[in-house]
Amino acid sequence: MIKRADKEYSQLEIESVLEGPVLDWFRSKYSSFTPPQKYAIVEISKKNNVLISSPTGSGKTLSAFLAIINELIKLGRNDELEDRIYAVYVSPLKALNNDIMRNLEEPLAEIREVFNKKGAKMPEIRVAVRTGDTTVAQKSRMLKNPPHILVTTPESLAIILNAPKFSEKLSGARYVIVDEIHALADNKRGVHLSLSLERLIELCKRDFTRIGLSATVHPLEEVAEFLVGPGRDCIVVDVNYLKSIQIHVSSPIDDLIYTPLEQANDQLYSLLNQIISQSKSTLVFTNTRSATERVVYYLKSKFGDKYIENIAAHHSSLSREHRLDVEEKLKRGELKVVVSSTSLELGIDIGNIDIVVLLGSPKSVSRALQRIGRSGHRLHDTSQGVILVLDRDDLVEDVVLAHSARNRKFDRLRIYRNAMDVLAQHIVGMGLERVWKKEDALKVIRRSYCYSTLSDGDFESMLKYLSGNYSVLEEKNVYGKIWYDGEEFGKRGRSVRAIYYMNIGTIPDEPKVSVFLEKKYIGGIDEGFAEKLFEGDVFVLGGKTYQFLRGFGTSIYVSPAESRRPTVPAWHSETLPLSYELALAIEKFRTVASGMEEAEIAEKFMINEKTAKAVLGYLKEQEKFSILPKEGEFLVEEWKDDDGQPNYIFHSVC
Repeated sequence: MIKRADKEYSQLEIESVLEGPVLDWFRSKYSSFTPPQKYAIVEISKKNNVLISSPTGSGKTLSAFLAIINELIKLGRNDELEDRIYAVYVSPLKALNNDIMRNLEEPLAEIREVFNKKGAKMPEIRVAVRTGDTTVAQKSRMLKNPPHILVTTPESLAIILNAPKFSEKLSGARYVIVDEIHALADNKRGVHLSLSLERLIELCKRDFTRIGLSATVHPLEEVAEFLVGPGRDCIVVDVNYLKSIQIHVSSPIDDLIYTPLEQANDQLYSLLNQIISQSKSTLVFTNTRSATERVVYYLKSKFGDKYIENIAAHHSSLSREHRLDVEEKLKRGELKVVVSSTSLELGIDIGNIDIVVLLGSPKSVSRALQRIGRSGHRLHDTSQGVILVLDRDDLVEDVVLAHSARNRKFDRLRIYRNAMDVLAQHIVGMGLERVWKKEDALKVIRRSYCYSTLSDGDFESMLKYLSGNYSVLEEKNVYGKIWYDGEEFGKRGRSVRAIYYMNIGTIPDEPKVSVFLEKKYIGGIDEGFAEKLFEGDVFVLGGKTYQFLRGFGTSIYVSPAESRRPTVPAWHSETLPLSYELALAIEKFRTVASGMEEAEIAEKFMINEKTAKAVLGYLKEQEKFSILPKEGEFLVEEWKDDDGQPNYIFHSVC
């Protein structure tokens, strides 16, 4: 049963479940427990499944780890702590994993000091990260001395389940934490993880406590069921209403139609510079990696020495060393501004940010709140956000988005059901473990919320497909990965394990070319962009300019070109999709706003008169020269080109 938390535990009740040294450490570090901690710590100590939804900086991660650390220390003091994994922490980002690792080591070291002052020895509690970046030597050390808390990603967990030796260390897992669950629940990475957790239960021979963490997620009850699976209990802790937020929509120009592009850009960067100058620290979000590079370059170019050392770019195409360096400098207050695409959206600890600037619409209310929530990091601080726009369509979208965000109208997650490509991976993985009876395997798979409605026929078809039971498949060079006799299935051939490891996960492949400055890896660029580079071309990466020297295979080599302007356009990267709920809200807004006065729009949607005038003028202009598609309408426009051929334009926000 999924139910909302209805008991806020008192300070004394929470303290009563903590070991003496842990309690002493907490009292020395914090004055009191935060709201999510008051609801969750005792429940986790009782081994209850919990989903915590609360703002960034509210202490939800400590809610999960404090109960687990306390349990491990209690076992150690009773000489019952074994050399195996007790807790698995899963997050969608490698960077977040490294951050959690650091944030675990610090409290453990401080608790150790408490033990030392009491003249006692603290039990050794080991923490380790295992991701795609983990070296063979590190994996070997983990095998000899397994961590008590394992920090990993969904993809690495799936690999570990099929690692013959290391998977044994997982067989005693008691807790699984899924952080930033909103970033997994609505995509196939989450589907993949849900099956891995059910397979982990088979390995453990019993269930474990599941803890989900998220800043913004909706609907909470369905996400809780996704976390624990159908038929299991989960307590939902929702304290998102506590954090105050201020969102402003602004344009640096008065005329969004006829202002020349160069003038609009100049005014944009002047306004951005003004916002940055008035704050101690600013985080700027763009929607693409190429835009991130462009903003850093232009701020440096237009304002000279002001941004030479105290500005940085942060996105997934930059080297791990560069990203970690930026995160540490930002945390220490050494950077005035950091520009990012999506890589700093999630809960990496980046210290105190005064204000978040969004260049253009983030395309979803949840993403906007996630980004703006990075400012005012402490629980009772107000998160400050500004959305800057240069386009009238963007303006309408952002006015609606800001209004929805202020009223906490979150985008609804849509969880994938019965994804057959993910199922195929896990059936092959299960076959690598042992021989399975068809009925037993289906029971395990249906325990996942994502496959609770999987039909017998679809499962049977998948087994036949994976066993190569269709002659036409061999014509396409598709061969069986398992054997299946109608009752049982298992692995087929020695090469299957290698095929499984090389194709695990659901993250789309992005052909990347590695960029090297001498012998140092500095990041990656898209393959298509790299193919168009000629010797001497200058491009931007990490906010710095580099000159292309030569390329070999999937690597290119560059030299610094700090004083030179780019000679090639920005490289391509994925754009963000518009959320369905926001699209519906925009449709409704166009219906309502076109019949309102400027003052009414300004008051209701908390925008200034200039913005209200631009919005209403845009809607009236559309009505004057065409038909304004409103709520529930779909407009198809026909026009004939110079050759007299009919062309059709489909107008739809959704």
